[in-house]
Amino acid sequence: MNSVEIANELKELLNGGNIHVQLSVPQLVEKATSRNEAVLTVDGAVVAETGKYTGRSPKDKYFVEEESSKDKIDWGVNQAISADVFDNLYLKVINYLKEKDELYVFKGFAGAEKDSQHSIQVVNEYAWHNLFCHQLFIRPTEEELTSHVAEFTIVSAPTFKADPAVDGTKSETFIIISLEKKIILIGGTEYAGEMKKSIFSIMNYLLPENEILSMHCSANVGEAGDVALFFGLSGTGKTTLSADAQRKLIGDDEHGWSDNGVFNIEGGCYAKTINLSAEKEPEIYNAIRFGSVLENVVVDTESRIPDYDNGSLTENTRAAYPIDYIDNIVTPSVAGHPKTIVFLTADAFGVLPPISKLTKEQAMYHFLSGFTSKLAGTERGVTSPEPVFSTCFGAPFLPLPATRYAEMLGQKIDEHGAQVFLVNTGWTGGEYGVGSRMKLSYTRAMVHAAIDGNLNDVETIQDAVFGLNIPTAIEGVPSEVLNPRDAWADKAAYDTKAAYLADLFKENFKKFSNVSEEILKNGGPLV
Repeated sequence: MNSVEIANELKELLNGGNIHVQLSVPQLVEKATSRNEAVLTVDGAVVAETGKYTGRSPKDKYFVEEESSKDKIDWGVNQAISADVFDNLYLKVINYLKEKDELYVFKGFAGAEKDSQHSIQVVNEYAWHNLFCHQLFIRPTEEELTSHVAEFTIVSAPTFKADPAVDGTKSETFIIISLEKKIILIGGTEYAGEMKKSIFSIMNYLLPENEILSMHCSANVGEAGDVALFFGLSGTGKTTLSADAQRKLIGDDEHGWSDNGVFNIEGGCYAKTINLSAEKEPEIYNAIRFGSVLENVVVDTESRIPDYDNGSLTENTRAAYPIDYIDNIVTPSVAGHPKTIVFLTADAFGVLPPISKLTKEQAMYHFLSGFTSKLAGTERGVTSPEPVFSTCFGAPFLPLPATRYAEMLGQKIDEHGAQVFLVNTGWTGGEYGVGSRMKLSYTRAMVHAAIDGNLNDVETIQDAVFGLNIPTAIEGVPSEVLNPRDAWADKAAYDTKAAYLADLFKENFKKFSNVSEEILKNGGPLV
C-alpha cells in the first residue's frame, strides 16, 4: 500500500458513525466508567488495569524498513519489519476498529516550541486511553483545532491480537512505526505508555534532522532563569526531582534543545506512583485528581482510596495528568539554555557515588553509557533490578545512532558552559538486597547544591575506580554517605563489586568505535 491508500483507509475509518472526536475530559471520564473500562477514586481520578502488559514491550516494537529512512536508522538497536507486514496488519486493524461501537479521536501536538512543533492524532478503542492522550500530549486551542491537520497518527487497538505465525510478529503485541506513511500501529497491549513513547521515538528522529537535540530528560527552571536538565531512565527520579516546589517545571520526561533553548515535547506528566506519599512527593500527589489517569493502582472497592504502597499488580504503577495540575510550571513549556545537567542512575550495585562532578570527557562517556538498573515492572518480564546500559539514557526510543545525540549534547555543553553531574539515586551501604535506597531528602539536598552552583568550586576527592570527583561536604548530607566506600561495612566487598561494575562499563563501551581518543582515555574507569 502506498501513502495515499493508507490515508484513504484512515479517512474512511474516521468518517464512520462510531467516531467521537475531541471529547472533553468529563465526557471521556463518563465513557470510561460507564463502559466499565475504569473506576473513579475518591479524588476523582480514573483508575484502569492494563492486564498482563503492565510495562512497555520493547521486543515487540518495530520500524518499517523504508527507502526514505532505512539508511538513517540504527538497526543494531531498532528492529526492522517489512512494509508488507505493516500493510497487512494495518488493514486488519482498521477493519477490526470499524466494527467497534465507539472509537475516540484526540487531535493535538508534540513539541511546545512552535517552530518545531508536529501535529498528531490518536485513534483509540478505549475511552481511558484517549483521556490518557488528551492529558499527556499538547492540547490545541479552539482556534488551532479548526485548522488542525495531523502529520502523524497513532492507531491503537489493544484488544486486537496478532497471530505471529500469520502476521509476522514475535507475539500478539506490536508497536510498528512507519515514518514514511506517518502511522504508528499499536495492538495487543493495553499499556498506555506505548502511545506516549511511540511519539517520543518519532520526535527523536525528526528533531535531530533539524539540528535540535531530542532528550529523554525532565527539566525545570529557577527564578533567575537557570535551567536544569535531569537525564535518566524510568525509576531513576526524573519526575520526582524535577517536581520541585522551589523551581518551575518545564516538563517531566521528554524535551528538545534548540538554538532558542529547552522546550517540552509533551503537555503532561507520567509519574511512577509506587510508594507515593504527600509528604515525600507533594507536587505529584496533589496532581492526582479529576481528569488524572491511574494505571494498575490498587484501589479499595468501598472507600475508593488508592493504595500507592500496593504493588500486587505491578511495581510500575503510574499516574498521567496534564502539566498544569502542577502548581509551579512554566507556561508555555519553554525556557532558556541549561546551566546544570544531571545524569541520574539507580545503581543496584551500590558502588557509584551519590553525586560526582563530571569533566567534559566523563560527561560524554557516561551519556553514551547510560548506566542504571532496570527496575521491576518498567518492562514486561523484569521482576527485580537488573544492571543495564541504555545509551543516552533512552536507547529504546532512539532511532538514530547514539553518537549523533551524544555529539549534539557535547556541542551544547561547550556552547553554553553547562555543569554536568552524575547522581546515584540507587543503593548505598551495599548492593540491592543488602544496602538501602538513597534517601530522597539527601538526593534533593545534593541536587539543590549542584543547581545553585554551590558545588562548582568545592573540595573533591577522586574515586579510585571510576575517576569521579566526589564533593567532600554538602550541607544536609552526612559526610559518610558521599563516599560510597565509606558507607559499606565490608570494604573488601565494595572493592570487588566496584571493580566488577567498572569491567561492565569498559566492556559495554567497546561498541563505540568512533568516539574521540579524549573520551576513551579520560572519560571512563581508571582501572
